Amino acid sequence: MAATLDVAPGLRGLPRGLPYHQPVDRKAFPDGLRTSGQHPPVESQIRPFEAFPTEITGPTVWEGRDIATRQGEWAHRWTEGELNELLQAVDAFTISGIPLININKQNFSIPNVTRTLQAARHDILNGRGFVLFRGLPVETWGRQKAAIAMMGISAHLGYLLSQNKLGQVLGHVTNLDADYKNSLDKVKIAATNAAQLHHTDEADIVGLLFCAPGESGGASGCASAHTVWNALVRERPDVAKLLASPVWYFDRKGEITAGQEPWIKVPVFYLEPGGQERVYVKWDPYFVKSLTRYSDKGLIPALSPQQLEAMDILEQTCARYGFEYACEVGDMQFVSCCQTFHSRTAFVDALPPKPPRHLLRTWVGTPEHEGGWCLPFHDSFHPKRGGIQVDSTPPTANPLVASGGTD
Repeated sequence: MAATLDVAPGLRGLPRGLPYHQPVDRKAFPDGLRTSGQHPPVESQIRPFEAFPTEITGPTVWEGRDIATRQGEWAHRWTEGELNELLQAVDAFTISGIPLININKQNFSIPNVTRTLQAARHDILNGRGFVLFRGLPVETWGRQKAAIAMMGISAHLGYLLSQNKLGQVLGHVTNLDADYKNSLDKVKIAATNAAQLHHTDEADIVGLLFCAPGESGGASGCASAHTVWNALVRERPDVAKLLASPVWYFDRKGEITAGQEPWIKVPVFYLEPGGQERVYVKWDPYFVKSLTRYSDKGLIPALSPQQLEAMDILEQTCARYGFEYACEVGDMQFVSCCQTFHSRTAFVDALPPKPPRHLLRTWVGTPEHEGGWCLPFHDSFHPKRGGIQVDSTPPTANPLVASGGTD
C-alpha cells in the first residue's frame, strides 16, 4: 500500500497514493500540519504549449480599465454588525489563551461574516481573483487585535502558511532599508520601498492588511493572468510558448531544507493537469534575476536574450491590462496567486513621529480537495500546500515585530 500524506485527525479522507511526508512533531505543530513548502512540478503533469487554450473566457478574464470603474463588485465595506461580530471573536480568542499560530475557523467563530467570506473565497479562486475589505478600525483596535482579525479571517479562506525560513505565518511588509540592488539573492523586495513588478506569491492566496500608510506612493495593482495570456497568445505566441516551457529557474534565496537544490526549475504558465484545466501562473521576476551567482559558475544556464525579452513583455502586458488603486488604513486585500498578478508602486515613508508604511501579510493554502486549483505539484491535496518551510522550523506569529525580509 502506498504511503499517504500525514494529516491532522480532522482532515482524514485525502486520496491515497500521495507522497509520504515526514512525521510531524505536535509540540512544534499542534494542529499536526506543517507547511509543505516549494517543490518542482511533477514532470509528467507539465502540459506542452500546444495543449493550452488559445483564448480563455469567463469571469477570470477582465481588463483593469473596466474593472476599476466597478469597485462595488470587488470592494466590500464592513458593516457595523460585521465589525461587532469580528471584535467579539477577537476578544473571545484573546481570552481563550490559544496561541495566535493556532487560530482556525473553529476557534475564531464569525457565523455571519462567514457568509461574506464564502462568497469572497469563490470570487478569489474562481472569479476575478481578488477582493478588498474596507473599514477595519486598525487605529482604534490596535495592532494586536487587528492581527487576530486578519489571521482569523484568513483561516476562514484556507490554511495559514509559513512565509519564510523563520516560520512566520504572519508577515510584515515594511521598508527595512535592505540593499536589494546589490544583494538581491538575500533580500526580498517587499522588505524595501522599491516598486514590486507584477508577480505571484508562494501561496494560493495572499492577504494584506494596511496598518500604516506611506507619505506617498505604495499603490496596489492587479492584473488578470488570463487576460495577459490571451494577449500573449494573440500578439506574441513565441513568448507565450517560452513562458509555458519548463526552462525557468526560480531562486530559493537560501531558504533550503537539507537535500533540496537552491533553485526550482519550472514553467511560468501551467495548465491544470485535472479539474477544469485552467491556466495557472507562478511568477516573480526578482526570484529569477537573483540567480547569477549560480549561472556565473555554470551550474544553471544564464537567462537567454529570448527570456529577458519575454520577462519585459510579460511585465508590459500586465501593466497594459491591469490597474492600480490606492489603499487606506484598515483595508484588507486578498489576491489569488493562481490566476492573478499583483504589484506595488514605489513609496516614500513618512517622517517621524509618523510610523513607516506597514502591512500585515498572510499566505493561505487552499488544497484541491477543498475547492482549490488542481496543481501539477505532489502536494496538491496537502492542506498547507505551498509556502516556505525550512526543516522543521515551527510556525510563529508576532503582530508587533517586523523581520524576515532579509538575511
